[in-house]
Amino acid sequence: MAETAGEVAEHVLHELEEKHQFRLPRTRPSDALEAVVLGVNYVACWLWALLMAVIVLAVTLRYVFGLGSIMLEEIQWHIYGIGFILGLSYCFVLDRHVRIDVAAERFPPRVRGWIELVGLLVLLLPLCAMLIYEAIPFVLRSWQLNEISPAPDGLPYRWIPKSFIIWGFLLLMIAALARLLRVTAFLFGRPFPIIERRA
Repeated sequence: MAETAGEVAEHVLHELEEKHQFRLPRTRPSDALEAVVLGVNYVACWLWALLMAVIVLAVTLRYVFGLGSIMLEEIQWHIYGIGFILGLSYCFVLDRHVRIDVAAERFPPRVRGWIELVGLLVLLLPLCAMLIYEAIPFVLRSWQLNEISPAPDGLPYRWIPKSFIIWGFLLLMIAALARLLRVTAFLFGRPFPIIERRA
């Protein structure tokens, strides 16, 4: 039987959480939100293979055939930017993002839960909402102007890579909401945690 996205994330998190003795319970809504983030990122991981192929092509053209291409260089930067911004949510779901645990490791689990709750509600979720709000007119303006690269032989449709600012932070917001549901399940018992079956 195939594992759900929540179960996959749980297995990956298990080692880290055991090390830090801070384990948040899974919930059905958080599993559903994490499944969205993981599903998008499982598809988006192919961007890195595409990026490597474009780099190899650009290097081969430049050093073997003496042909440089601004278009290929811009494609590299666009793929890298899109992959990075989509990967933020993936790192957050798997708890592989940078955090300062030097002090937090010494706190009891409930205190750490409250720190997570306040950090999500006061810092991360408002930041995501603000960035999405600011990015929408930025992307719309680029689309209305049919913005192209100022470089000769550059890429058209610059609004497409710019739109990933919105999609990337929307995914990060979804990941943060999933984490928030896990924190509230830990602190308040709502939504109801999924009962773990031990082998």
